[in-house]
Amino acid sequence: MQRRLYTSKQMGDACEMVVAAELTLAGVPALKVPDNWPGYDVIAQPLGHSPQRVSVKSRTFKQGPSYVTYYDFDQFDWLAIVILLPDVTNGRAIYLIPRDVSDALARRDKPTSKTAAERYFRVDQVESLFEKYRNYFILHPVGRGLVAV
Repeated sequence: MQRRLYTSKQMGDACEMVVAAELTLAGVPALKVPDNWPGYDVIAQPLGHSPQRVSVKSRTFKQGPSYVTYYDFDQFDWLAIVILLPDVTNGRAIYLIPRDVSDALARRDKPTSKTAAERYFRVDQVESLFEKYRNYFILHPVGRGLVAV
């Protein structure tokens, strides 16, 4: 496997910018918020609707125990998962998932454990869990929130 030419921080920043760019190009203006902004990484505003907070998580694909993680107390409306595909030049898979869907499908530990607030998915299971949310960058109003179509 080829050595990475960027740090984990650079990878995370780049993936946040990719999500903001893809949303914008799909007609939902978006921008990356400053580093260490609490709870989310990108803010997007569908035309005629309130701003939506997007938390971006990025990982390099590998089989086995590698996880995408967030906390139940994190404040965001959408979870964007960017999986980099190391065997494909510029290969990546991007999933934009409504928070209620990610919460419902997330793994979680026992309420009495130290990690009770963590919500997580195995990287190699993201595609099977969220296939219908892959490359869904257009946000449409439904009920109180916004969901991908």
